[in-house]
Amino acid sequence: MIFLRNFILLTCLFTFLSSNAQPREVLVFHKTVDFEHNSIKTGYQTLTKMGVSHGFSVTETADAGIFESSDLVKYDLVIFLNTSGDILNEVQQQNFECFIDNGGSFFGIHSAADTEYEWEWYGRLVGAYFTNHPEIQKAEIRVLEPTHPAVAHLPDTWTRTDEWYNYKIIQPDLKVLLNLDESTYKGGTMGKNHPIAWYQDLQGGGRSVYTGGGHTIESYSEPLFVEHLLRCILFAMDGR
Repeated sequence: MIFLRNFILLTCLFTFLSSNAQPREVLVFHKTVDFEHNSIKTGYQTLTKMGVSHGFSVTETADAGIFESSDLVKYDLVIFLNTSGDILNEVQQQNFECFIDNGGSFFGIHSAADTEYEWEWYGRLVGAYFTNHPEIQKAEIRVLEPTHPAVAHLPDTWTRTDEWYNYKIIQPDLKVLLNLDESTYKGGTMGKNHPIAWYQDLQGGGRSVYTGGGHTIESYSEPLFVEHLLRCILFAMDGR
């Protein structure tokens, strides 16, 4: 097994070094094993239109086999859009680790945090795991980093309706962008420190970004949320 792991990593590294990957390519991955959101199709359609308007191409798939393909190296960013459960096998996991270790970036949307609970590396990458949620309702979000490009367009207090996750195994070095105000809705269990969007600078040179919104179909036609998604994508790829 150790030999197989090392072989996969070396093969993946060689592929990255020899690849003439085109810039600004985004993979939207939306495989589900547990709960499947009915907003997934609307979500990837919105992201695809966004790419057309802002100079990046989008490939969407629920086929985990793409993580075994040499095509993986052409992407600058992999988005987990409302994924759930155990969605990648061991080889696919190793190839995704290689992608990230060699400068690839990651953007998790909503139930990306309800994914791969037994894969410790992924838990560190996404930043936290889903615990539970109350019913869909309106809540207030506080912008903690108002000059950050992913949230600079938002009001200091952002009021919106969505399914609000409670989280566990929160990584200690997250750079939190948005904090959920539990006093403005029912069902929060995390207290005053309730991150709902954050990012991490990765050792390989890329970035990991996560936002907890995006459960509802309506989210993907909500101007401020759609702009937030776009800004998260651009920041993950370009740092701006």
